[in-house]
Amino acid sequence: MLIYKIFRAGEWAMLRQNTHTTGAPIDVADGYIHFSTAEQAGETAAKYFADVDDLFLIAVEADSLGDDLKWEPSRGGALFPHLYRRLELGDVHWAQPLPIVDGVHQFPAGAGFET
Repeated sequence: MLIYKIFRAGEWAMLRQNTHTTGAPIDVADGYIHFSTAEQAGETAAKYFADVDDLFLIAVEADSLGDDLKWEPSRGGALFPHLYRRLELGDVHWAQPLPIVDGVHQFPAGAGFET
């Protein structure tokens, strides 16, 4: 199962340059890297990245993360994947731009994303 991380362009560039990251500032503050499922990614984008251009959607195979990936409830009770180690560039299955068109993030078609 693929899980997803939304990075600003600079964060994605730093991951590629350093070959690892502890995540965005919110991840560092919380002590883990926040991910979303395909069903959760649209809401995550709308809630935390509503007016942010130049985003990248990063896909990671959840099964490859082993015991460092924990599924934990959010304030609303939904289970979200959290990674309790740094993210390695080698963990990234694919990455692509996440543009905004008419105020809505444009997720890849046919991958189960809800917007």
